[in-house]
Amino acid sequence: MKSKRVYLAAAVLCGYLAGNVLPLAQAEAGGLLGTLGKVVKTGGIVYLVDTYSSQLNTFINKLTSKYPISDNYATKVVPIIAVGSKGYVGAAQISGPQAQVDRVKGALALEGEFLNRTFRIQALIPVDSLDPTNCTRIQGVGVSAKIDVAI
Repeated sequence: MKSKRVYLAAAVLCGYLAGNVLPLAQAEAGGLLGTLGKVVKTGGIVYLVDTYSSQLNTFINKLTSKYPISDNYATKVVPIIAVGSKGYVGAAQISGPQAQVDRVKGALALEGEFLNRTFRIQALIPVDSLDPTNCTRIQGVGVSAKIDVAI
């Protein structure tokens, strides 16, 4: 019975992250209401990722174990903040040695374009803080999966 609840919780979170549960019309309005809507939505998604990180991590590990790409590294799911032409927030699974994975608090996705927008680059970086202006990269850890939603 508990495993059904875990899958249900993971499915609900994935639906929310896909933007299907709580669309915020005010976030499109701009101004103070738009900014407030983005802050509330961002905080809510970070809270949900923190709350259901274990279930999401189990889901991703089961997904990847179906293919001969699994490894023996430790994994966990953390919030990810994308910074670029448009902000995104969601979840990222990180993997690496257990001691380093334990230090990771979030991930950054730094976005950029070049050659007249022909190429889009996204650098995925595990970090020790959710504050993109004050964080440090955690060496030896990589991002192995990502879920995001526009804010």
